[in-house]
Amino acid sequence: MLWRGIRMKKLEEYVRSIPDFPEEGVIFRDVTSVLQDAEGLQLAINTMQGKIMDLDFDVVAGPESRGFIFGTPIAYNLKKPFVLIRKKGKLPCETVSVDYELEYGTATIEMHKDAIRPGQRVLLVDDLIATGGTTQAMAQLIESLGGKVVGIVVMMELAGLKGRERLEGYRLESAICYEGK
Repeated sequence: MLWRGIRMKKLEEYVRSIPDFPEEGVIFRDVTSVLQDAEGLQLAINTMQGKIMDLDFDVVAGPESRGFIFGTPIAYNLKKPFVLIRKKGKLPCETVSVDYELEYGTATIEMHKDAIRPGQRVLLVDDLIATGGTTQAMAQLIESLGGKVVGIVVMMELAGLKGRERLEGYRLESAICYEGK
């Protein structure tokens, strides 16, 4: 990519790929290499934000911890509130929760009961979509409070794990899409 005669790196070039982790045959896409580079982080936020600029929403929500990292600057830039979605037991006020399946068991996520008002349009932001289980659970949580998920934006999508299929009916945007797992 060229900008004013200067070669600029693509977002993919900031992502460190680690072969055979956590098991043989898997390529782990490491988001920390993006976060540790100021230009990479800025490019990630700008690219993700650019994917949803036509979207009308009231609130940005994201899961701990990397959803916080990417969602908060997008919310700040667009002058929207940011809602935390956390693991069970981490929020101090009255919460709503949803249990969901993981490949190795179950998990529970929560948000404050007063975080989303009925009818609010919500953008979900996270670093990665793989199988889509966590994202589907976040959407259920928001909808249980009467909110409407109008879009999902992630930095990376692992298309081989078919998370997009699980989220059919939702607008899903990814800054980078890897075909494999």
